[in-house]
Amino acid sequence: MPSGLVALLDDVALIARTAAASVDDVAAAAGKAGTKTAGVIIDDAAVTPRYVTGLDPSRELPIIGKITLGSLKNKLIFLLPAALLLSEFAPFLIIPILMLGGGFLAFEATEKIIEAITGDHHGEATLAATDTPEELEKRQVSGAVRTDFILSAEIMAITLNELTAGGMVDNIWMRAGALAIVAVAVTVIVYGSVAIIVKLDDIGLHLAKRENGFARKFGRALIAFVPKLLKALSIIGTAAMLWVGGSILLHGFHELHVLGFLYEWNHDAAVAVAGDNGVGVWIMETLGAALTGLVFGFIIVQVVTRLFGHHPLHGGGEPVKDTH
Repeated sequence: MPSGLVALLDDVALIARTAAASVDDVAAAAGKAGTKTAGVIIDDAAVTPRYVTGLDPSRELPIIGKITLGSLKNKLIFLLPAALLLSEFAPFLIIPILMLGGGFLAFEATEKIIEAITGDHHGEATLAATDTPEELEKRQVSGAVRTDFILSAEIMAITLNELTAGGMVDNIWMRAGALAIVAVAVTVIVYGSVAIIVKLDDIGLHLAKRENGFARKFGRALIAFVPKLLKALSIIGTAAMLWVGGSILLHGFHELHVLGFLYEWNHDAAVAVAGDNGVGVWIMETLGAALTGLVFGFIIVQVVTRLFGHHPLHGGGEPVKDTH
């Protein structure tokens, strides 16, 4: 009995070590894959605050909470099972789907640049004026969750491609675990950041009313800082989308052997400019990828404009009615 018990404990210890190693592998895979989604994450954080603009400040956090739940549902209930099925039964579709997402990112970023240059903001989401704040809030949440679905799909596709590339994660359950970790982590980071951002001006306003002189100055500075932060996030997000979208397109063309010379040209040009400097090569390749995203994004904008007349995910109608 004692020897049998020792053997059993050894087996349990082995299983525990194996499980721990698997958890480490899943966490490592999730971390590596998650870093590739940075561009989409930044844009998501930059875009979301507009969905609470013009609404009662007391409803800002509840609305963000509803959007967060909708985002988790998008990722965990719809996109994660779809990603697993895709990786098991149709892995050859991962690259084309990823490229569609890359094209969408390039399109979104290019459209923002065109609107900034021309001053024509027809692509912005507008909602019909409603009679009740409840209906307006419902429309805002619905629009945000719909936009989130597209960005979440791209995040999951990027993650799945990283997990399956080179057999990084072969086990479907480990793949599911890594996808779930990325999905939850990205959602918490994005909407936690958004919650802080939309409340910074309220915090600044509260501090500006304090008797302490330093608190008042800091509060006024915070109020002035928030619009600049949102503008900076928008610019960074747009640049990141061009870079990520262009990179996805270049690598996709290379993998599919369609317009593969674009990938080679980008790399050769980077080496020609930066030489043996690894950081310099990366910077030049990044600029080349962003330029690629801009070119393809412009082409897609022209096609979409002629087919739909406006962004297909944005509604028409009158601007949102100010509820204040």
